Amino acid sequence: MPKRTRNSTETLDTVQNARRVFIEAVESSETQLTIVQQVMREMGAKGGKIGGKRRLETMTDEQRRRSARKAAKARWAKAKKTA
Repeated sequence: MPKRTRNSTETLDTVQNARRVFIEAVESSETQLTIVQQVMREMGAKGGKIGGKRRLETMTDEQRRRSARKAAKARWAKAKKTA
């Protein structure tokens, strides 16, 4: 009687094996950021935190009202689509 092997690649068909290879490739592809990329990421995050407050301070009351109405309409339109 032949011995059974525990190698899982022998029991997989072609499609299953391709999927396994793809998943392994995706999981193992961790990219290392360069120093420049890390600095730019931090600068972008900092700017995003400041941006909303600064925009609010520089807007007039009329601009703020228009922006609030537009946001409310967008929220209600989204609620109507799901209902």
